[in-house]
Amino acid sequence: MSLILYNFLHSTCSQKVRLVLWQKGIEVENRIVDHKIREQTSDWYLKLNPNGVVPTLVHDGAIIIDSSVIMEYLDEVFPETPLTPADPVERAHMRKWMRYFEEVPTPSIRVPTFNQYLAKKLAKFSDEEYLELANNHPIRKQFYLRMKKGVGFDDRDTEEAIDRLRQTIVRIEKGLEESGGPWLMGENLTLADYCVVPVFDRMDDLGLAGIWAENEIFIAWFDRIKNLEAFKLTYCERSRLSEIM
Repeated sequence: MSLILYNFLHSTCSQKVRLVLWQKGIEVENRIVDHKIREQTSDWYLKLNPNGVVPTLVHDGAIIIDSSVIMEYLDEVFPETPLTPADPVERAHMRKWMRYFEEVPTPSIRVPTFNQYLAKKLAKFSDEEYLELANNHPIRKQFYLRMKKGVGFDDRDTEEAIDRLRQTIVRIEKGLEESGGPWLMGENLTLADYCVVPVFDRMDDLGLAGIWAENEIFIAWFDRIKNLEAFKLTYCERSRLSEIM
């Protein structure tokens, strides 16, 4: 069996997949794509993943892209230590969580991330170089164009992103209360929990943990996640932006 994961150590979407791999004990060849030279937009990588983002999974020659799709694929192909409910209704509820996480907190965390780490770094680019950079990111072009080079996103975009992240914390707390915990789906850890964990680790790394200071139910859930071996293995050295930027 050949299983290769192309990823960045610090990519939140890559971290989602690595959490699943470690939780299930799956052996994988970990290939780090060089973000410093924007290798994810190189011709060879775009042949694997035309979106020009990480991660990409290659399993015996089959190419699987999109982090949440990869998570579900891994749980189907490697059914040991299942992370998906057996009941169809429960599976639907888990996927409801995952879609919400993909649409709300996942894009939102990019705004404070870019504001703190990428905007100033890109200030040295000329306008022409910056436009070329944006054009070379197939599904992130408009995101780059909305960000002001050297400044970051405007106050409205930033406030909206932070509000969506707060909303997610409130939604998770309510979900944990309804499920009875300790996990989003109740007694069993699922893909839904791991789908959103990297967003909150990134928030912590950005100094935004104060947002959930009074959310005790959320804090207890996050602490349980952080005590799992898969979490400790996923967040190895240089897996956080504060360590590399």
